[in-house]
Amino acid sequence: MKLVTARLALLALPLALGLAACGKKDAPAPEGQIAEGAPVAAVAPPAGKVWSDVIATTPEGGYLMGNPNAPIKVLEFGALSCSHCAAFSKEGFPKLRDEYVNSGKVSYELRLFMLNALDIPAAMLATCGSPEAVIPLSEQFWDWQPNMFANLQKAGDAAYKDAAASAPAQRFTKIATLSGMTEFFNARGISADKASKCITDVTKATAFANATDKASQDYEITGTPTFFINGTKAGVASWDALEPMIKKAGAR
Repeated sequence: MKLVTARLALLALPLALGLAACGKKDAPAPEGQIAEGAPVAAVAPPAGKVWSDVIATTPEGGYLMGNPNAPIKVLEFGALSCSHCAAFSKEGFPKLRDEYVNSGKVSYELRLFMLNALDIPAAMLATCGSPEAVIPLSEQFWDWQPNMFANLQKAGDAAYKDAAASAPAQRFTKIATLSGMTEFFNARGISADKASKCITDVTKATAFANATDKASQDYEITGTPTFFINGTKAGVASWDALEPMIKKAGAR
């Protein structure tokens, strides 16, 4: 699917429901794109923790899991509405977290990317709690994602278009309710009152839109998930293709 800028998603009618998934596929990386590094040693986590417990915000608006000084840095631009991101979450993230991040050799940063109007309320709710909760909530959301599409299909195009035509302060609340997002996050510690305040924050929604517009230009993001290893675009979207690159960079 062609990239739809977040600003368009915020200010205009969103895409039809069937276009909400991302359509990102693996593209062969040029020979030697990921620099080969010497094997790196494991690093012990802080006492009483594993590295995946350590999550902090980044100046770029991302969420970093793991050793902040890890020599191998994996960055994902991911959209919560993206089916390929959901597939990576299921097939690759557990191993990335448990085998690589927890070794202290690799850090993982998630930057939420807005493909369409579904991503804005999802991102606002996912970031409504503590920074430490954002990556775990995003992973749970990707697992739950098929339910969102089923709920929207059940509600129908007319209800979705009516919600999308509302003013921004009401638009995202209506979309979140129709899709089941509100209930999903309520069940995971985001109270109804807190969710209501987060999802009506038009300033925050605009900031997500602006960040996505900037990332699409600065990083040439044309779909999600898009991965970088130590600042170099991987050019792949699946775990089977990404893992050898992480090993090549030195996590072996």
